[in-house]
Amino acid sequence: MPEENEKKEQMSQAFYSQNQEEVLNELDTTPDGLTDDQAQQRLSEYGANELEEGKRSTTLQKFIAQFKDLMIIVLLVAAAISAIVPNEDGHREWVDAIIILAVVVINAVMGVIQESKAEQAIEALREMSTPDATVLRNGHRVTINSEELVPGDIILLEAGDVVPADMRLIEASSLKIEESALTGESVPVEKKLEVLEGEDIGIGDRVNMAYSNSNVTYGRGKGIVVNTGMATEVGKIAGMIASADETQTPLKRNLNQLGKFLTYAIIAIAVVMFFVGTGLNDRGWVDMLLTSISLAVAAIPEGLPAIVTIILALGTQVLSKRNSMIRKLPAVETLGATDIIASDKTGTLTLNQMTVEKLYVDDHQYAASGDIPPENMALKIMNFANDAQFGKDNQLMGDPTETALVQFGLDKGFDVREEIKAEPRVADLPFDSDRKMMSTIHKLKEGKYLVAVKGAPDILLERANEVLISGETKELDESQKQIILDNNQNMARQALRVLGTAYKYIDEVPETLEPEEIEKDLTFAGLVGMIDPERPEAEQAVKEAKGAGIRPIMITGDHRDTAEAIAQRLGIIEKGDDSAVLTGAQLDKMSDEEFSQNVEKYSVYARVSPEHKVRIVSAWQEEGKVVGMTGDGVNDAPALKQADIGIGMGITGTEVSKGASDMVLADDNFATIVVAVEEGRKVFSNIQKAIQYLMAANLGEVLTLFISTLMAWDTLLPIHLLWINLVTDTFPAIALGMEPAEQNLMQHKPRGKTSNFFSGGVMSSIIYQGIVEAASVLFVYWSAIQWPVHATYEAVHEDALTMAFATLGLMQLFHAFNVKSIHQSLFKVGPFKNRAFNWAILLSFAMMMVIIIVPGLNDIFRVAHLDTYQWAIVLGASFAIIPIVEIVKAVQRAMGKS
Repeated sequence: MPEENEKKEQMSQAFYSQNQEEVLNELDTTPDGLTDDQAQQRLSEYGANELEEGKRSTTLQKFIAQFKDLMIIVLLVAAAISAIVPNEDGHREWVDAIIILAVVVINAVMGVIQESKAEQAIEALREMSTPDATVLRNGHRVTINSEELVPGDIILLEAGDVVPADMRLIEASSLKIEESALTGESVPVEKKLEVLEGEDIGIGDRVNMAYSNSNVTYGRGKGIVVNTGMATEVGKIAGMIASADETQTPLKRNLNQLGKFLTYAIIAIAVVMFFVGTGLNDRGWVDMLLTSISLAVAAIPEGLPAIVTIILALGTQVLSKRNSMIRKLPAVETLGATDIIASDKTGTLTLNQMTVEKLYVDDHQYAASGDIPPENMALKIMNFANDAQFGKDNQLMGDPTETALVQFGLDKGFDVREEIKAEPRVADLPFDSDRKMMSTIHKLKEGKYLVAVKGAPDILLERANEVLISGETKELDESQKQIILDNNQNMARQALRVLGTAYKYIDEVPETLEPEEIEKDLTFAGLVGMIDPERPEAEQAVKEAKGAGIRPIMITGDHRDTAEAIAQRLGIIEKGDDSAVLTGAQLDKMSDEEFSQNVEKYSVYARVSPEHKVRIVSAWQEEGKVVGMTGDGVNDAPALKQADIGIGMGITGTEVSKGASDMVLADDNFATIVVAVEEGRKVFSNIQKAIQYLMAANLGEVLTLFISTLMAWDTLLPIHLLWINLVTDTFPAIALGMEPAEQNLMQHKPRGKTSNFFSGGVMSSIIYQGIVEAASVLFVYWSAIQWPVHATYEAVHEDALTMAFATLGLMQLFHAFNVKSIHQSLFKVGPFKNRAFNWAILLSFAMMMVIIIVPGLNDIFRVAHLDTYQWAIVLGASFAIIPIVEIVKAVQRAMGKS
């Protein structure tokens, strides 16, 4: 296949605005197709009709790229320091180094796996292509591999075919093509051949075109290939997916900020401490270097990436039980920051199932749930003049409109299968776009024939001269016609798709079926209004989203009236607020600057293209909003990738949309998104708690070492810091990630992009709580020296060291209870609700105690046995952090800071 830069540029003209002769001339072809030589030459010029894979990174390149993160670099430096620089005993901390490296490597492997999954989006597009196509070559009908198609080929289409390339139609017999994957419109499009005026017509309105990867549902047709491969509409989507930048999640931004902060702070403190020790206290530079390195290792929360990963993984498990499948771990946290949920209409806010909603019969309008008897004539006509079929397991197949009518009949006790047996169809006039009607003729038991007609109400009324009311036929005068038209308009204003039903009886079936004769002198039976209805739970979900400060907006390829009606019914916009609705054509006339200035005015976008969807998402992101985008079609994939969190549909979604998504809804339900947002907020809150806990503990350790250096005290040994970091940091921090959601979590506004892990009072809490920890440890050490239990210096120093070590470790365990809520009282949130947390505290406490109490272990850790008096001081100082923090929280609440 030729290289990309050697391929001939394909056509970009608006072929829908050209007539058949102009298109044939433009593409230098004939109605009989190309010759084999012409096709081979064009194949070498344009390349194969397939989607390009694009350049992919090797697995090794992806793996190496995972180590560019600043936090990872800090951890690698810490590992190197632990492995290379010996401690005071002359030993290197290989265990610490191995643990850090293991965490880093596991994170890198997970990153490679996630990136590889994301690349499956374009591959899924490639696999959607139909393998074969029926074309005219050398004037003969042949079947070829669709990859061999070239511009100028003439393609034949039949019901059940997948359109293999973008085409300008030149023949169409009752042709209907389902394009929802590209346009989002739930109803198959009836194709026509007339030239369309204008050059800014959206894809969904180009009724004389057929697009690659759409499905022929009815009729047959013929068309000229105008574009293949990457030049098709689906190819453009693949190009947008490949070129879209990966959006940086709030979690990644926050971790990067945290990494930078820690790096600068650690370096600054270590340098200051080194010079203070060597300059003021006249300590040797090697000794101070080792002490400064110990401080740096103490300050780095080396377990943080693993703890964050574990908390996110726990969140994915919860969400999987609530119909949300997370493809990328950071997506869990991103959900909690979401400001905007841009939702596709069809299948997400609606059922993606045409349903009868209203019926006008006997001069009255009824809800579909009303008491409609099975012998109602309109009910009979809509089922008889119908081509829907029953497939395997009695599954209805065919045009969604017709299957909806049959299902409505079944719901009302009218089984068309049984009725057709009694009054079989003997002839029919298929639907025609010019007549806008279809008719079927049925033989009745008494020998006569029933002509059942359904179609456009206004056209049908022109063919009727009577109306059926309460079982009696009456003359259809102008006043009665107007009443029917008013009801038709009333239904249409509610975005219902309205069909009329009529009938007549004839004595015999004519040899030649002429519509002008068969479809005249009809008796009007009634109107039926259908719609793809909103999901029952969607309205409440929209309300909850708004209550959480999240703005739901609708982006759909469907018509403006339909989109507006559904949005009003769901509460996305107020009734009558049509200024909040923008069409793709209107958006095309706006500059990026003008749209950005007005984007907050619009909550509904109708008749939009894939490019529009990306533009809408980008405009909101430029406003500083975190955007979640839902979608199920190929046309949604670029916007799903552009959004901060792409949400695919598990049931109706294409593999392309799933591949471009960060999360997939197992039930295709908008309400599930709101549930997932709540879990995302809980996850962020719990990560914030873990960080507050770890950072306050590390700050306490750093301040203890720093002040000890200034005072020339030997308060803590490196092995003590390592054990405390291993025991008291890891298990409680992970358990904090399993805390239940706090009350009123969904009544707060989204935190947005500007917030970070230190927002909401976390930074100030870390500072004062770290100071309290350091002050308590130093006080205990000082008191042990001032009021010793033993007489010798070595014993007194060993007691003081042990008491300081025990106080620091136990205080951190007590402090873990404080961070269950940043501002709320521990006793309000419940100290023992989280069973995993309770066990984590007990385990950490046991591991702290065992090295002090068990003979042999205390020699390794250079700690001594303490008496009751000393344990009382340790426990009292350790527990003191709970009432201290409770008092501060109470003051903060009284001052209105929470």
